[in-house]
Formats: sequence, structure tokens, C-alpha cells
Amino acid sequence: SLVFLGSHDSFSFYIDEASPVGPEQPETVQNFVSVFGTVAKKLMRKWLATQTMNFTSQLGAGIRYFDLRISTKPRDPDNELYFAHGLFSAKVKEGLEEINAFLTEHPKEVVFLDFNHFYGMQKCHHEKLVQMLKDTYGNKMCPAIFAHEVTLQYLWEKEHQVLVFYHSPVAVEVAFLWPGQMMPAPWANTTDTEKLIQFLQASITERRKKGSFFISQVVLTPKASTVVKGVASGLRETITERALPAMMEWVRTQKAGESGVNIITADFVELGDFISTVIKLNYALDEGEDDTT
Repeated sequence: SLVFLGSHDSFSFYIDEASPVGPEQPETVQNFVSVFGTVAKKLMRKWLATQTMNFTSQLGAGIRYFDLRISTKPRDPDNELYFAHGLFSAKVKEGLEEINAFLTEHPKEVVFLDFNHFYGMQKCHHEKLVQMLKDTYGNKMCPAIFAHEVTLQYLWEKEHQVLVFYHSPVAVEVAFLWPGQMMPAPWANTTDTEKLIQFLQASITERRKKGSFFISQVVLTPKASTVVKGVASGLRETITERALPAMMEWVRTQKAGESGVNIITADFVELGDFISTVIKLNYALDEGEDDTT
């Protein structure tokens, strides 16, 4: 069972400071931005952009799992779909095409697209997104089957390169959409590194009972007080870099395989040697073990 690397809020690289505040932000944030305008948005960008690499760079660095939140924009005449994280990011269509260009160039690579939050989306928007996926990836998408049946060998034989997880009842009606419960991502919701590591460890013990894919989110969540204290420096300096050594130590001690980690996601995946450390976990697999994804 291979270990894959993912980025938390994968598309936040493209956050647009000129755009309105995203619909998932609490009222306090909405009020802050309405009073302080562009300055507030610049500060928000520091806290919301959890990735500094664009899609192609993330793929080139080894990221294969993408955490996606999709939104409509209020009063948007084009009725476009956007990646969302606090402020609106890139258009979905452009992001999907960028990933497809990489896959076409690298026919043995496989990606997981996890559509896990939807904001301001009606039935027609879901239909639009499903059609976009069909048009972009076509037969590259693997229809939903049992998780344990998905080996790299199977995907290569069928020429499938994309597994799409869709956290909405819409998934039931479409063969190539894997239901959201097949990609659980328990969230520790803490600023405490020790608590995060305990949570990750307990979650892994549970993981294989479920017979699904599984995400370990090596992600600390800022509290309002943390944001105020470090408002000018942002998430990267205030939380992530300070906690990095302990989080890296946890990753290093993990094992690939049936009872081990499966997909590991983090903020600022380029920090330290996070990427190479996760990829190395696969080298420790016994030669004879199956390459189940």
C-alpha cells in the first residue's frame, strides 16, 4: 500500500486579493474586510495561502493528492466556478487543464482529486463541474470500485490516471465519481503539535478498518488570537515553521503498507525535506508487497 503526498488547500497559491471574500468565511472576517478593504485582504492572503507552488510545480515536486474547495462568486455574470479558500482563487477549468497537461506528458502518473467542500453551488453548478471533468479527463478517470482493488498495475493497464472523490450526493449518480466517504480526512483542529501527533496516530489505528483511502492531515489550525498576534507574518512563520521539526519527526517514523499511512497532506509542502521524506516511506516497502494505492 503506497504512501501518497498531498497539499492542504491545494489551490490557494492562486488567491486573488481583488476578489470578494469567500462564502465560507465567518461574519467577523467578512466585517473585518468590509472595514479595512484591500489591506485586510493582503493580511488574509498571508494566512490563507497555504501553498506557494502552482499546480505544475506541485505535481513536479511529487504532490499527487489535491484538496479542492469549489465556489461560485456572488453576482458573477459568467456563472464561473472557482477554487475557494477565504478569497477566491483560480477558475476550476484552468486548474483541471493544467493537471491534465501534466498527466498527458506523464502517462504513468496518477492523481487524486478530492472535491470536499462546495459553496453557493446549485444542481446546475454540479452538472457543470461533472461535465468539465468529463471534457477534461475523459477515460483517464477511474470508475469507483473497491479501494483495495486499485493497484498501480490495474490503473496502468486500464490507462486510468485520475481518481475523483466527490463529497456530495451527486457522486451516487456518476460512475467516475468516488463517494466522499471513500476519502476520509479527520481533522485535529488544534494549534498544539503534541495533540496533533496523538490525533494522527489514533486515526491511523482506525484507518484500515474502513476499507477506504485515508488522509493524515499534518496541519495545525490557527486560533483567532494566533492570527492577531502574528497578523503581519502569516501562517507560515507563526505556526508551520515553528512546529515543523516535530511534525517531520512523526512523518519519518511512519510506515507504508496495509496498517500504515496512505495519503499525507500538509501546508507549505516545500518546507524542509517534507516531500522527499514522504516519498522515501515507499522505499521501505518489501519488494514483494502489492502496489495498492
